[in-house]
Amino acid sequence: MSQNIIPVLTIDGPSGVGKGTIARIMAQKKNWHLLDSGAIYRAFALTIDTREINIADEKALRKIAETLDVKFKTKSGNKLVSIYLDGKDVSKILRTEKIGKMASKIASIEVVRAMLLKRQKDFSETPGLVADGRDMGTTVFPDALFKVYLTASVDERVNRRLKQLQAQGSEGIILNILSDVVDRDKRDYTRKYSPLKPAKDALIIDSTKLSIDEVIIQVIALVEA
Repeated sequence: MSQNIIPVLTIDGPSGVGKGTIARIMAQKKNWHLLDSGAIYRAFALTIDTREINIADEKALRKIAETLDVKFKTKSGNKLVSIYLDGKDVSKILRTEKIGKMASKIASIEVVRAMLLKRQKDFSETPGLVADGRDMGTTVFPDALFKVYLTASVDERVNRRLKQLQAQGSEGIILNILSDVVDRDKRDYTRKYSPLKPAKDALIIDSTKLSIDEVIIQVIALVEA
């Protein structure tokens, strides 16, 4: 491997497949940097919401994209990644349904995706990067050395989301969660720019009946092959 090539592991897939968990564990195991691209869009959405910026104001959006200060920190034994925006821990608010829905809608806007593309590429630093998202292996890091696409049944993903909300102390109604997952899938799969799909050279893993450890074994085998 050339010394100029920074190894990148991309992990793509729809919501509720375990991308974040797998990415965090792999980043810790390899001691690589971590990029949660969904959190980038959520941080962008939170900034727009907080500053009450009109989504049609392209000049203001560009300024935010260029100066967006987002960092990810992982700690051994911690199941969640801490996300910092402008030096402040915003992990909890970024994981709310409100910000998630805003981020999903914003992510379908071509100009926003173009603005945030370079910001995401900047996370590729030595000794390596684990990038979690929906177009990491197809658009952001198409030349990544290692690519994984995680999938799972809708029912399984709804159950996982329900458990996640319960763990956060939030109430969740299965029908509402199902509707949210289906709507999000539709936006992700059908959006005009960077639609969600596996990269042609990605390892596809169906995690419906697999434990986290079983998925990790397959990902490690890919990286170390």
